[in-house]
Amino acid sequence: MRKIGFIGAGNMGGALASAVCKSVSSDSVYISDFDMDKAAALASSLSCHSMANDQIAGDCEVIFLGVKPQVMESVVSSIAPVLARRSDRFVLVTMAAGLECKTIAGYAGGEYPVIRVMPNTPAAIGKGVLQYCGLNTTQDDFDLFEKLMANEGLVDALPEALIDAASAVSGCGPAFCYLFIEALADGAVACGLPRDKALKYAAQMVSGSAEMVLKSGIHPGVLKDQVCSPGGTTIQGVKALEAGAFRSDTMAAVIAAYEKSRSIK
Repeated sequence: MRKIGFIGAGNMGGALASAVCKSVSSDSVYISDFDMDKAAALASSLSCHSMANDQIAGDCEVIFLGVKPQVMESVVSSIAPVLARRSDRFVLVTMAAGLECKTIAGYAGGEYPVIRVMPNTPAAIGKGVLQYCGLNTTQDDFDLFEKLMANEGLVDALPEALIDAASAVSGCGPAFCYLFIEALADGAVACGLPRDKALKYAAQMVSGSAEMVLKSGIHPGVLKDQVCSPGGTTIQGVKALEAGAFRSDTMAAVIAAYEKSRSIK
């Protein structure tokens, strides 16, 4: 049985570990973290195992590196001697913003297969978006990776040069959406709606609107026009958003996230 390891039990690592445990036997999944109590708690919740970094580096066929960019070098360098002693094939999977495949391979000290992914937290419920690219990889590596991510959501291969731009939309985007949902609910509460209902209605509306874009194939601008009756309530709300530079600010948020990602080396 193939062993799948996760070094890092944070939000991203946890989301992908949850997705993997839905695709393969959770008994083959192992989780580590600098806080082993945290790793053990996540492993318990997913019915998998906790294991030290060195053990994952030595035993697992696919090693997910779910650590922050600023500590990636120290973490990967610390397991490099274990990786160097292996004679079997393994794949490193990095989810750190801004760090290219060649950088991860350099930290690991060898020309190892590296898959770079940009996931988002909705992967934990099977509604994620994940872009990936590879270095020193084979089609078999990608086939195994896609099998592991089968319950993640939308999984899409992308040239590495476009990964940072994609991450600024789908990786950072959930935070922007949560702000929007919260603001919609706050507006409804100000109009007298109970908060629990306001949040439920706002979240379901955003989910349904997204499905309309995906399933209809109609441009969102056209869908927006279909809701805006002449002289109606919706166009007045759109006018208020435009007065606040809603679209410009949203574009600026994506560009700011992209530029920050590009600055990480």
